[in-house]
Amino acid sequence: MAKEEAKTMITYAGLKKYEEELHELKVVRRQEVAEKIKVAREQGDLSENADYDAAKDEQSEIERRIVELETILKNAEVVVDEEFDPGKVNVGCEVMLYDMEYEEEVEYQIVGSSEANSLKRRISNESPVGSALMGHQIGDIVDVSLPGGGIAQYKVLDIRKAG
Repeated sequence: MAKEEAKTMITYAGLKKYEEELHELKVVRRQEVAEKIKVAREQGDLSENADYDAAKDEQSEIERRIVELETILKNAEVVVDEEFDPGKVNVGCEVMLYDMEYEEEVEYQIVGSSEANSLKRRISNESPVGSALMGHQIGDIVDVSLPGGGIAQYKVLDIRKAG
Protein backbone atom coordinates (compact mmCIF):
# COMPACT_ATOMS: atom_id res chain seq x y z
CA MET A 1 0.00 0.00 0.00
CA ALA A 2 1.37 3.41 -0.93
CA LYS A 3 2.42 5.75 1.83
CA GLU A 4 0.03 8.70 2.15
CA GLU A 5 1.84 12.00 1.80
CA ALA A 6 1.32 14.79 4.28
CA LYS A 7 -0.91 17.69 3.31
CA THR A 8 0.93 20.82 2.19
CA MET A 9 -0.47 24.25 2.95
CA ILE A 10 -0.85 26.39 -0.17
CA THR A 11 -2.32 29.78 -0.91
CA TYR A 12 -5.17 30.15 -3.39
CA ALA A 13 -2.84 32.12 -5.70
CA GLY A 14 -0.30 29.29 -5.52
CA LEU A 15 -2.98 26.74 -6.29
CA LYS A 16 -4.07 28.68 -9.40
CA LYS A 17 -0.46 29.05 -10.55
CA TYR A 18 0.16 25.30 -10.28
CA GLU A 19 -3.13 24.44 -12.00
CA GLU A 20 -2.29 26.79 -14.90
CA GLU A 21 1.21 25.33 -15.24
CA LEU A 22 -0.19 21.78 -15.22
CA HIS A 23 -2.75 22.68 -17.89
CA GLU A 24 -0.03 24.32 -20.03
CA LEU A 25 2.20 21.24 -19.76
CA LYS A 26 -0.56 18.74 -20.52
CA VAL A 27 -2.33 20.62 -23.30
CA VAL A 28 0.34 22.71 -25.03
CA ARG A 29 3.83 21.46 -24.19
CA ARG A 30 3.05 17.74 -24.61
CA GLN A 31 1.73 18.47 -28.11
CA GLU A 32 4.75 20.61 -28.98
CA VAL A 33 7.25 17.96 -27.91
CA ALA A 34 5.29 15.20 -29.66
CA GLU A 35 5.59 17.23 -32.87
CA LYS A 36 9.36 17.69 -32.31
CA ILE A 37 9.74 13.92 -31.86
CA LYS A 38 7.71 13.24 -35.01
CA VAL A 39 9.85 15.65 -37.06
CA ALA A 40 13.08 14.18 -35.65
CA ARG A 41 11.93 10.62 -36.47
CA GLU A 42 11.31 11.64 -40.06
CA GLN A 43 15.00 12.61 -40.33
CA GLY A 44 16.00 8.95 -40.32
CA ASP A 45 18.61 7.22 -38.14
CA LEU A 46 17.65 7.85 -34.51
CA SER A 47 20.91 6.54 -33.02
CA GLU A 48 22.78 9.73 -33.99
CA ASN A 49 19.90 12.18 -34.06
CA ALA A 50 20.54 15.04 -31.60
CA ASP A 51 17.12 16.60 -32.27
CA TYR A 52 15.41 13.34 -31.34
CA ASP A 53 17.49 12.95 -28.17
CA ALA A 54 16.78 16.55 -27.14
CA ALA A 55 13.05 16.13 -27.77
CA LYS A 56 12.95 12.89 -25.76
CA ASP A 57 14.82 14.61 -22.89
CA GLU A 58 12.34 17.49 -23.01
CA GLN A 59 9.45 15.03 -23.01
CA SER A 60 10.91 13.28 -19.96
CA GLU A 61 11.29 16.60 -18.13
CA ILE A 62 7.70 17.62 -18.94
CA GLU A 63 6.36 14.30 -17.68
CA ARG A 64 8.45 14.56 -14.49
CA ARG A 65 7.06 18.05 -13.80
CA ILE A 66 3.49 16.89 -14.49
CA VAL A 67 3.86 14.15 -11.88
CA GLU A 68 5.39 16.65 -9.44
CA LEU A 69 2.54 19.15 -9.95
CA GLU A 70 -0.13 16.45 -9.67
CA THR A 71 1.41 15.34 -6.36
CA ILE A 72 1.49 18.92 -5.05
CA LEU A 73 -2.12 19.50 -6.05
CA LYS A 74 -3.30 16.14 -4.68
CA ASN A 75 -1.76 16.91 -1.29
CA ALA A 76 -2.58 20.62 -1.19
CA GLU A 77 -4.60 22.10 1.63
CA VAL A 78 -5.69 25.53 0.43
CA VAL A 79 -5.67 28.38 2.92
CA VAL A 80 -9.20 29.78 2.84
CA ASP A 81 -9.35 33.58 2.74
CA GLU A 82 -12.43 33.67 4.99
CA GLU A 83 -10.44 31.89 7.72
CA PHE A 84 -7.68 34.51 7.67
CA ASP A 85 -7.18 35.98 11.13
CA PRO A 86 -5.54 39.40 10.70
CA GLY A 87 -4.36 39.30 14.29
CA LYS A 88 -2.18 36.18 13.95
CA VAL A 89 0.66 35.05 11.71
CA ASN A 90 -0.55 32.29 9.41
CA VAL A 91 -0.07 30.96 5.88
CA GLY A 92 -1.16 33.59 3.38
CA CYS A 93 -0.11 36.63 5.37
CA GLU A 94 2.65 39.19 5.04
CA VAL A 95 4.44 39.89 8.27
CA MET A 96 6.67 42.86 9.08
CA LEU A 97 9.33 41.98 11.65
CA TYR A 98 12.03 43.79 13.54
CA ASP A 99 15.25 41.75 13.58
CA MET A 100 16.58 42.36 17.11
CA GLU A 101 20.17 41.34 16.27
CA TYR A 102 20.64 43.37 13.09
CA GLU A 103 18.31 46.17 14.22
CA GLU A 104 16.43 46.29 10.93
CA GLU A 105 12.94 45.66 9.64
CA VAL A 106 12.30 42.66 7.39
CA GLU A 107 9.15 41.57 5.64
CA TYR A 108 8.14 38.05 4.68
CA GLN A 109 5.16 36.39 3.12
CA ILE A 110 4.29 33.11 4.82
CA VAL A 111 3.43 30.44 2.22
CA GLY A 112 3.23 26.67 1.97
CA SER A 113 6.49 24.80 1.44
CA SER A 114 5.92 24.27 -2.29
CA GLU A 115 5.59 28.05 -2.85
CA ALA A 116 8.63 29.16 -0.84
CA ASN A 117 11.20 31.37 -2.57
CA SER A 118 13.71 33.12 -0.33
CA LEU A 119 14.74 35.51 -3.12
CA LYS A 120 11.17 36.85 -3.17
CA ARG A 121 10.96 36.83 0.65
CA ARG A 122 8.36 34.04 0.52
CA ILE A 123 9.12 31.70 3.41
CA SER A 124 7.54 28.37 4.19
CA ASN A 125 5.37 27.84 7.22
CA GLU A 126 7.63 24.81 7.81
CA SER A 127 10.93 26.78 7.77
CA PRO A 128 12.57 27.66 11.10
CA VAL A 129 11.43 31.31 10.93
CA GLY A 130 8.01 30.52 9.45
CA SER A 131 7.13 27.81 11.95
CA ALA A 132 8.31 29.92 14.91
CA LEU A 133 6.15 32.86 13.76
CA MET A 134 2.94 30.85 13.25
CA GLY A 135 0.17 31.97 15.58
CA HIS A 136 2.04 34.96 17.00
CA GLN A 137 0.49 38.43 17.21
CA ILE A 138 1.63 42.02 16.71
CA GLY A 139 3.96 43.00 19.55
CA ASP A 140 5.15 39.44 20.26
CA ILE A 141 8.86 38.74 20.44
CA VAL A 142 9.60 35.42 18.77
CA ASP A 143 12.68 33.28 19.36
CA VAL A 144 13.78 31.29 16.31
CA SER A 145 16.13 28.33 16.72
CA LEU A 146 18.63 28.54 13.88
CA PRO A 147 19.79 25.40 12.03
CA GLY A 148 23.46 26.11 12.81
CA GLY A 149 22.66 26.65 16.47
CA GLY A 150 21.83 29.86 18.23
CA ILE A 151 18.68 31.92 18.48
CA ALA A 152 17.39 34.81 16.38
CA GLN A 153 14.81 37.17 17.84
CA TYR A 154 12.14 39.01 15.91
CA LYS A 155 9.46 41.38 17.08
CA VAL A 156 6.20 41.19 15.10
CA LEU A 157 5.42 44.73 13.89
CA ASP A 158 2.54 44.16 11.48
CA ILE A 159 0.47 41.36 9.99
CA ARG A 160 -1.68 41.73 6.89
CA LYS A 161 -3.30 39.52 4.30
CA ALA A 162 -0.98 38.90 1.37
CA GLY A 163 -2.32 40.28 -1.82
